[in-house]
Amino acid sequence: MYIAAVILSVLLALVSLAAGAPKAQLKGDVPDGLVAKGLSSALVRLIGLAEVAAAAGLVAGIWWQPLGIAAAVGMAVLFLGAIGFHVKWGDYGDTASRSAAVVPVLFVIVAVATAITLAASQ
Repeated sequence: MYIAAVILSVLLALVSLAAGAPKAQLKGDVPDGLVAKGLSSALVRLIGLAEVAAAAGLVAGIWWQPLGIAAAVGMAVLFLGAIGFHVKWGDYGDTASRSAAVVPVLFVIVAVATAITLAASQ
């Protein structure tokens, strides 16, 4: 179970870092798109910093599971917020933006699986 927890933690940390770094720096298309849809640049930066912090927590959680569990649960909550944002903007009904809107759904599942495997590996 520990090997699965490590693999899930590392994969989720990489995704979280890749998603969070551009938002934290307010660089790229994703932060611009979020600001264009009404989020403040400060909120976009805060979301990015939370994703980067979660990545660090997931990696540290390989050695101290309670931190990894907290980071994975935090990521699940963050992705649930992203799902709500996509629902608000009607992205699930729009074929052009549906693929981007499905990503948070998949990552909620991965985040929950990560938290469960970390808890089981203690």
